Amino acid sequence: MLTADNGYFFGIGAFETIAVEEGTPILLQEHYARFFQAMDFFRLKLSAGELEEKVEKALDTPAMKTGRKVLKITASEKNLLVTTRENIYSESDYQKGFATDYSLVRRNETSPFTYHKTLNYGDCLIEKHLAQDRGFQEPIFLNMKGAIAEGATTNVFFVKSSRIFTPSVACGILPGIMRAYICGISEVQETELYPEDIGAFEEMFLTNSLLGVMPVVSLGNQVFSSRDTGHLLLEKYRDFCKRQEKSGVYGL
Repeated sequence: MLTADNGYFFGIGAFETIAVEEGTPILLQEHYARFFQAMDFFRLKLSAGELEEKVEKALDTPAMKTGRKVLKITASEKNLLVTTRENIYSESDYQKGFATDYSLVRRNETSPFTYHKTLNYGDCLIEKHLAQDRGFQEPIFLNMKGAIAEGATTNVFFVKSSRIFTPSVACGILPGIMRAYICGISEVQETELYPEDIGAFEEMFLTNSLLGVMPVVSLGNQVFSSRDTGHLLLEKYRDFCKRQEKSGVYGL
């Protein structure tokens, strides 16, 4: 039973969503590390032993042993919740690619909440639903200066002449687990990008832990001519997941 606390009343808490592939949670230790950073930010106490026990119990259910699943950890002052569900993204999503558009809501790069995965997630959910109502799969936020920041649930990357670029953390983004993975296996330039710069890029892709790597067809009126880098990185990520499944090691 959940207890009403500052997480319920004021959004003082955090969560992590973790991909589970054929029973193996992908990059679990990296998710744990970011989760505990958020707990420190909120000055909340959390027992690592209790968390690991609940996660292991959730992973040990028969339904989590096969297919593509999701493990979600949510914590606030008086609550620790571990839940599971299906991963809804299908192969057809990757073949079609996402259509994206700019949100009218701005990311506040001066707010510390921007840099943690907190229960203050209303902007993301509402803007994503509004974008989907308009036929787009993901809204893209600009920051208060008008620079590109991130998607509602994703980090964004652009490709020009085989070089990969992504907004720097200072632009007002949540440092994603998959973002760190991509930066670890590829040469990525962190920079500041504006909507008027996007015409110079031939490719865009998105990352998050449930998508992995999602090629993008368009951003607003800009249609991208290539999805090659996104598909290549997606295959590398899938190979990485298969190696984790075989080894049973939950981390890089």
